[in-house]
Amino acid sequence: MKASELRAMSREDLEARYRELAEERFRLKFQHSIRPIDNPARLSLLRKDMARIKTVLNQKQNNG
Repeated sequence: MKASELRAMSREDLEARYRELAEERFRLKFQHSIRPIDNPARLSLLRKDMARIKTVLNQKQNNG
């Protein structure tokens, strides 16, 4: 997910998307602790997407 796409989203949409990604990351981490998952790089991508969303949310908060 690109930062430009995130900037076009509303604050509520960003917060909802962040919660979805956090849930998915939690499920994948749990599955990975039990047995190896097919695509372990997905965990890294989720973490980076979550960070992008947090960055855009902070920018929106600071700009008003």
